[in-house]
Amino acid sequence: MLKIFYIFIIYSILGWFMEVVIVSSKKRKITARGFLIGPWCPIYGFGALFITLLLKKYYNDPIALFVMSFLMGTILEYVTSYLMEKLFHARWWDYSNHKFQINGRVSLTTSLGFGLLGLILVYILNPFFLRIIQNIPSIIFCIIMIIILVIFLTDVIASYKIISNIKITKDTNIKDFTEQYNEKVKQILKNKSIFNRRLLNAFPHLKFINNKKTPK
Repeated sequence: MLKIFYIFIIYSILGWFMEVVIVSSKKRKITARGFLIGPWCPIYGFGALFITLLLKKYYNDPIALFVMSFLMGTILEYVTSYLMEKLFHARWWDYSNHKFQINGRVSLTTSLGFGLLGLILVYILNPFFLRIIQNIPSIIFCIIMIIILVIFLTDVIASYKIISNIKITKDTNIKDFTEQYNEKVKQILKNKSIFNRRLLNAFPHLKFINNKKTPK
């Protein structure tokens, strides 16, 4: 069980680092990414787990592995986007300006990236990281993983409370989803805490959705 968590956390951290590098290079300043306060993006951890546990039979077929990683990553990203929008009434990323995309939730570019990452994960990274834990005494490995698990769960709880502020900010006088509404909600969040400002900085294209109906 702890080995599964080990894989999850390793790729969550790697995914966070990759996101930071990509976004920081575009914005030309260091930008922390992810929903959580700590240096991890769980969507990459779950993706890595699914590929590691469910795609073993494609190990000797790189083309099939690429296609399945492509499809699995696309489905995971689409479902995550949909659930996060329904849960927090906000669109966290939007690929609407990409040439090939579906409802702005997934795009061909990112899906191809998932396919490539699947190959790198299976043939290069997994063997490397699994070799590392073979050289660590089991008791020490268990202690380290339990400590990280406690820290991670604490982060999830704290971050959920912070992100839940998005729900609270729906009590505005603006009745429709407009740029005015979007900017007002962002301003309210900025004034709440440094953690909310970090969240807005991490997702500069974040769009808030007001589900209230306009009175006729």
